[in-house]
Amino acid sequence: MKYLDLFELNQKIEIMDVGAADINETPIYSSLINNKIANLNAFEGDERQIEKLKLKYKDSLKLFTEFLYDGSTQNLYLAAYPESGMTSLFKPNEKVLNFFNGFSRFGKIEKIEKIKTEKLDNISHLPPIDFAKLDIQGSELTVLKNGVKKLESCLAVQLEVSFVCLYENQPSFGEVDLWMRNNGYLPHTFLDVKKWSISPTIFNNNLRQPGNQLLESDIIYIKDPFKLEVLSDTQLKKFILISHYLFKSIDLSVYLILELEKRNVLNKDTFKKYITNFKKYY
Repeated sequence: MKYLDLFELNQKIEIMDVGAADINETPIYSSLINNKIANLNAFEGDERQIEKLKLKYKDSLKLFTEFLYDGSTQNLYLAAYPESGMTSLFKPNEKVLNFFNGFSRFGKIEKIEKIKTEKLDNISHLPPIDFAKLDIQGSELTVLKNGVKKLESCLAVQLEVSFVCLYENQPSFGEVDLWMRNNGYLPHTFLDVKKWSISPTIFNNNLRQPGNQLLESDIIYIKDPFKLEVLSDTQLKKFILISHYLFKSIDLSVYLILELEKRNVLNKDTFKKYITNFKKYY
């Protein structure tokens, strides 16, 4: 099929979402799924969330119920309020929760279960991944470290990172960022930066109205753009589609198109056609 009126791509993009619970948000990859450009490989071990995922994605969904981590047996701290998204393998830090308005409630634990975790690299029926999203309440870095082989061809990663860690022994943004840089990725953009109000001050009687304190963010990392020679033509085409549809990063898309022009895969000045017409493809 021809995409963006620029090139043919004869295979779908493989997306992995770890912690795929449908909690009042539209994933940035939705347009790729809706347009049948991508397959979704979703990891969600919380049984309370699975039916929603099946209803939402239907035949586009390949569901995995394994709890990804490092292959060990761990405590799973089940949040009393599933919509809070705070179920985690890490124990909530009560002192930190009390620092923020509302989080002592959001982080309330209903029960603790013992679970056997799996390494991402050991999930044999998972295809090579082109784009990965991880939002698993502190476990992101451990999953990445135990999934290097499965993510070898991954072109971009969306991670939830914490500036103030809500869980005990949770890796901070700095630790995650250093590992990503050391493993061939460059920070590209923040999708959002979440701030929160410090207890007991509440603005306009709304505990969700933030003050200045940074809490967490979703950040996009991309494969090192200074080493495009290691990427195949097909990977570059997928990278362009990911950049265009997921991040709306027109300048990155042009940069990648120019690489395909240099390889004589695309005609000269293809990037000009893209710049002129990019809005009509959303």
